[in-house]
Amino acid sequence: MSAQRTRSADEWAAIIAEAYAAKTRPPLTPQLLAEMRLVLAEAVREAEASHVPGAEWCERVNLVLDRSEMSLHAAVGPRLAAIDAAAGTVAMAHRSEAGRPLRAFGGQ
Repeated sequence: MSAQRTRSADEWAAIIAEAYAAKTRPPLTPQLLAEMRLVLAEAVREAEASHVPGAEWCERVNLVLDRSEMSLHAAVGPRLAAIDAAAGTVAMAHRSEAGRPLRAFGGQ
């Protein structure tokens, strides 16, 4: 977790939200993206305060993405797979079943 502290919670939330939105279908509206940044920033702050390891940090962020998608009932996007604290980037990966990415409006 200490590696993630190179950036603020708001910076990580913006990085994650942008990476998520880039591959989410249907695309997020600017308002939904802003709301996602706020919720992600809170999740990052909580993870930092709990001093959780990196893998759990990603899990916490992914739970927020799961809840966001369930509340929208339509959007499907990738999940946080890894964080590169030095570069300030994240790697996102689509969830899949049978090797195929999940799709909005009907699953596989």
